[in-house]
Amino acid sequence: MSVNQLIFRNLKKNLKNYYLYVFALIFSVALYFAFVTLQYDPALNDTKDTMKGAAAIKAASVLLVAIVSIFLLYANNIFIKRRSKEIGLFQLIGMTKSRIFSILTAENFILYFGSLVIGTFIGFSVSRLILMILFKITGIDAIASLHFSSQALIQTVVVFCVIYLFIMLMNFVFIKRQSILSLFRVVSTTEGKVKKMSVFEIIIGIIGVVLIISGYYISTKLLSGDFTTVTGLFGAMIYILGSVIIGTYLFYKGSVSFIFNVIRKKKDGYLTINQVLSLSSIMFRMKSNALLLTIITTLSALAIGLLSLSYISYYSAEKMAENQVAGDFSFVKPEEAEKFSEALSVNNIAFTEKEIDVIQVDANLKEILGNLEGLYVDPKAMTVPVISDKAVKNIDVSKGDAIFTGYNDLLQKFMSLKDSGPIELKGQNETFPLHYLGLKKEFVISGYFTSGGVPIVIVDETVFERLKKDVNPKIQKESSLFIGIKLKDEANLEKANELFKDLNGNGDRLSSSRLDISNSQKNMMGLIMFIVGFLGLTFLITSGCILYFKQMGEGEEEKPNYTILRKLGFTQGDLLKGIHAKQIFNFGIPLVVGLLHSYFAVQSGWFLFGTEVWTPMIIVMVIYTGLYSTFGILSVLYYKKVIKEAL
Repeated sequence: MSVNQLIFRNLKKNLKNYYLYVFALIFSVALYFAFVTLQYDPALNDTKDTMKGAAAIKAASVLLVAIVSIFLLYANNIFIKRRSKEIGLFQLIGMTKSRIFSILTAENFILYFGSLVIGTFIGFSVSRLILMILFKITGIDAIASLHFSSQALIQTVVVFCVIYLFIMLMNFVFIKRQSILSLFRVVSTTEGKVKKMSVFEIIIGIIGVVLIISGYYISTKLLSGDFTTVTGLFGAMIYILGSVIIGTYLFYKGSVSFIFNVIRKKKDGYLTINQVLSLSSIMFRMKSNALLLTIITTLSALAIGLLSLSYISYYSAEKMAENQVAGDFSFVKPEEAEKFSEALSVNNIAFTEKEIDVIQVDANLKEILGNLEGLYVDPKAMTVPVISDKAVKNIDVSKGDAIFTGYNDLLQKFMSLKDSGPIELKGQNETFPLHYLGLKKEFVISGYFTSGGVPIVIVDETVFERLKKDVNPKIQKESSLFIGIKLKDEANLEKANELFKDLNGNGDRLSSSRLDISNSQKNMMGLIMFIVGFLGLTFLITSGCILYFKQMGEGEEEKPNYTILRKLGFTQGDLLKGIHAKQIFNFGIPLVVGLLHSYFAVQSGWFLFGTEVWTPMIIVMVIYTGLYSTFGILSVLYYKKVIKEAL
């Protein structure tokens, strides 16, 4: 057999066994080329006034290179070790290490650059689709056309050539350092199998669980007012990050083995074949893969968390804009509102208009506010907007009472309100003691009057008129009149918004459009969601492939055991039941831990990003779980093939 025949024979064998690696490589190249093509796409450059897309995509492409590089180097490390016996046999028949290295280099060159060519072609083919998705998510009105960029091609080739050189360097160092004897023992020594748990391992397992739980607990208290200084808040964040990551490592290093060992001891050593195939293997394998699983879990949690937060902000854009505008359009200057109303009438757009007098009043809210330590807010002299109950439908307030409305979730976390209590509203010469009756969520005036989200106080008309005559001019806004316009038919919103822009440009701090504010937030958060989503998808596929490769290696190692079990009379179905349980644990444990990490991370600060949490977070988690589970299914199918060939 010639060297060329040997190369192509090995290439065919490796392609058959490692098709998922080839897929991941092609996918990585395609995604990177598509990303870089977007960076140089003229359609994206035309939108720079509304979205700094090229700069953000350039930064994302750097992160993408880091993810892909780590994956390819790690995967190559797995493959070169798995082929150690083959390399040892080559040396036994008289091949030099240089000749073996040249054979491996030729094989990798064909496989790697073949994938590079295919991936580049696919990346070019889908670049227009990706650009269309980006424009759709961000609301950019531009034409997405198929564009080939020679700059993107050169950049892609250079990046993956550098990665290829690092892979070859890794192979050269591996072959150079190994003796013939050690090559036959590489696989057996890569993963240690411990037969008995020590007291130390039990202790670190318990510590791991305690660290994770403590990190979760502190995360629930992070922004609830328990940490009132910058130093305390920063220290809590560092502790959460450190305890969760270290706890995760110790969890895989000792907790999993400890829990399964307890289960095994409760059965007094009488395990079924399914339990032997699942529990026993996981007890020992996860310990040796603790660092890898910690990295995968942490980065999975980071990807899910960031994508959830960006989607929360994107999902909440319309609601937040509605709260800020308190209608479809808001004005504080009568002349501007009148011009806009006339334009709507001329264009036959039906609408309703309301005017609300708003005054700013100093209030003593000490008795109804929670802990304000460290917030530098004087509860005895807070400035709040006040309106009359006659300006709000279905609300009637007696002379001695007050109702709050329009209090956002973010402010509620830092300055929580009690259900009821006494308050005081102060004019220049007169103070009005009132009884606070509760909080409503509706925003009845625009954010211009609320100074970042403080509640709007609704009082009786007579109290309002007395306060209005006794206001402190120093704390009043430039305007004291809110004019809200709401269309009767939502279908006319875009047309009305064009009229608004013609009269007011893009609006200013005195006039605003709900659609403009919503589109602006969707534009910004849509870009972030797009980038995080594709980076998360890349990491999902690469990490899933790594876990799949590990299962391939375990399957090959355990093949002799399956042969014995088949000869003893166990059917393929009997063995697959244990394999199913094993894969649920192998893929399910990192997934569940990652989902828990991301859940507590999102819950600790979602209100900083939007008004809705459950729907966006659940959607992201379900999609991630579904894609991640694909690799578990592929692993089961591979084991099925191994078991079938075992007899």
